[in-house]
Parts: sequence; C-alpha cells; structure tokens
Amino acid sequence: MKKLLENNGAHMADVLTVEQRKRNMRNIRCKDTKIERVLRKALWNKGYRYRKNYAALPGKPDIVLTRYKIAIFCDGEFFHGKDWEDLRIKMKNSNNGDFWINKIERNIHRDREIDMELAALGWQVIRFWGKEILKNTDECLKVVDEYVLDRKIEKGW
Repeated sequence: MKKLLENNGAHMADVLTVEQRKRNMRNIRCKDTKIERVLRKALWNKGYRYRKNYAALPGKPDIVLTRYKIAIFCDGEFFHGKDWEDLRIKMKNSNNGDFWINKIERNIHRDREIDMELAALGWQVIRFWGKEILKNTDECLKVVDEYVLDRKIEKGW
C-alpha cells in the first residue's frame, strides 16, 4: 500500500506503510552494524587487535587500534552525508526534509569536530563509507596498513 505524503505542496509516494517504516527505523543500529562486523573480521584475520566502540576517546570510534593510536569510523552514507550537496537537494523536497537536513548537517559538523579533537590528542582518524567497506574490504585494509606503517616509522619500530 502506497501512502501519499505532502510536504510544502510537493507530493512524494512512500512505498512502505507507516508500520513498515517504523520497523525499518527501529532496526537502525549505532554499533555492531554489518559494515563494522565486516571490517573487524578482516582486521582480525590480518592479525590486528582492536577495541570496539572505545568510550575513552571522543566520538566513541567504532574500531580503535590502541597500539598505533588509530581511530576508525564506519560511516553510513545517509546519516553521515555522503555526496551531501546532491543529497541535500533531493532531501529539500522530501517528507520531513528540514528535519533530515538539519540532522545530517549536525552529524557532518560533529564528525569534523571529533576528527579535530582526536588529531589534537595525537590520534590518526580513518573514516570509511559503508559501501566502501562492503565492496572493497581489501582496499580498506590497505589504507589501514598504510596508516599503521606510517605510525611504525614515526615511532621507529
């Protein structure tokens, strides 16, 4: 059943019922997401040991390589604003667009602040998009390897 939604005179068809939409939104997780599990498994298999959702650092990074002072965030494209300029235009005319635009822009701003805080504490920050992790896990591992190598060189290991 399609429900027609109205927002500032623009109509948009939602392909889900209200109950289906509620169920979808309820299942959105903030930790142990599929993208995190995929990257963690690949890191573990490569021999990296890490902390999950490390609360001792600003932003509670998804994966932390404490030995190398590397914080890794696994960001979902929608909530963290991938290709934000294009998405913002689409969101403007969507249902509850102002709410989502404000929410995502706050997330983008907060991500930048967290990156700066971690850098000030001497941490390297890596941010991966979810689809990057799922489609190119090996490339993500190469990025982590490069950061680890840089840290080893810095420390003279």
